[in-house]
Amino acid sequence: MPTLKSSRALVIASVMTTMAIIAIEATIVATAMPQIVADLGGLRLYSWVFSSFLLAQSAMTVVFGNLADVYGRKPVMLVGIGIFLFGSLLAGFAWSMPAMIACRLIQGVGAGAMQPVAMTIVADLYPARERGKVQGYLASVWAVAAVVGPVLGGLIIHAVSWAWIFWINIPVGLVAATGFIRFLQEDPQRERRSIDVGGTAAFTVAVTSLLIALTELGNHDPMGLATAAGLFCVATVVFVLVERRAAHPIVSFALWSHRPIAATNGVAVLASMALIGLTTFLPIYLQLVMQRSPTMAGLALTTMLIGWPAGATLSARLFHRFALRHLLLTGAALQPLGAVFFVALTPASSPLMAAIGSLIMGFGMGLISVPSLVLIQEIVDPAQRGSGTASNVFSRNVGSTLGATLLGAVLNHGLSRSGALAPVTSEQLRQLLSTTAVATGDASIRFALERALNLTFWAMLLLSVGTVCLALLVPPTSATDAILKKPAATQAE
Repeated sequence: MPTLKSSRALVIASVMTTMAIIAIEATIVATAMPQIVADLGGLRLYSWVFSSFLLAQSAMTVVFGNLADVYGRKPVMLVGIGIFLFGSLLAGFAWSMPAMIACRLIQGVGAGAMQPVAMTIVADLYPARERGKVQGYLASVWAVAAVVGPVLGGLIIHAVSWAWIFWINIPVGLVAATGFIRFLQEDPQRERRSIDVGGTAAFTVAVTSLLIALTELGNHDPMGLATAAGLFCVATVVFVLVERRAAHPIVSFALWSHRPIAATNGVAVLASMALIGLTTFLPIYLQLVMQRSPTMAGLALTTMLIGWPAGATLSARLFHRFALRHLLLTGAALQPLGAVFFVALTPASSPLMAAIGSLIMGFGMGLISVPSLVLIQEIVDPAQRGSGTASNVFSRNVGSTLGATLLGAVLNHGLSRSGALAPVTSEQLRQLLSTTAVATGDASIRFALERALNLTFWAMLLLSVGTVCLALLVPPTSATDAILKKPAATQAE
């Protein structure tokens, strides 16, 4: 493991700046997309502006996590920032929607390095007892970004060109990079080992084709789906064969199949699937079924963004009193408790009911996210800490993608089996969003949408129950808990 002799506060400031860039990117781009589409055209490619970023980020997370173990955290982080800023620069000059998608892909590659390596740097700098507090700060960054992003995006669009939503990343990223260069010092002596180029390429193709196949499930394109699924199968077989022969595999099967790590990452996958369902479908229910304003829908969802950092901060303070597994179980148990509120929603329900459910699920995710990350970081060998951290980040990203696809399929199934005169289309839903009065036809569509969304909320509840089941499979880790209960001075030695 690299020996980090650094000014910790200044390094953590750089880490938080790096995480803020990634966290704010999704919301600020979403705010600007209508203007971008108006200038560039290509409305049919709208979703790929977001999908390309997430695909690249998910595929490269594990790769860069492994490279951070080989080359050190600092050079990999600086490369990631450089790639991200290069993509941001090009995105501001995008002349068409395909060009914008390509630039977002570059940004996603950079984010795939920045996020896991930032968390690994925190693990290197702080002993487990202190680490939870810093992870709570990072969770707060995501919460603040969710609120600041849309506001900042709106101000930029009205004041200057939409290109500045990308170019604003450049000075902020350079400040973060400068902080790492000046204040993060690593021991130059590292283990020399070969890079698994074949495994890296096969893994990237396999993950990317899987996520594309999942995306194509909702696009009614059998040829595209079959191509992506076939490529995934071939790349997976090649990946397994290459990894079995690699001296230093990019993905260690022993690491990923280790029961505590496998179960903990499984919890991250299912919890992320349920939570993405909440963020995606609750605003639709509040606006179209309950006929509340977009502001009210946003406020109901904001309670989740309050609960998440609150849960993360509380779990950090409880590390020395309770086992990590107990905190993980508590967070998992809160997921179905919160999901019950959404299953019970009706058109006559109060938005407060949705807000309470969001708060509970967000708080539970906070109790899951930090203990799961620290648990994995303490289980793995320090030389594999980057890979272990990346496995958890990767699980969350894939969980979000899987959840959006699966729950979207459930919604579509519900709409097609709604009992209405005809299946409800996306165009009807768009028109309903812009309708101020409730026409007779609208009422039948709202009823069909209510039933379909209720079915989606039931699927969220089942995913939440699965989260509890997997959390129960996480074995007690007495050695890790003993480390956490040691005085901080002892751990830092």
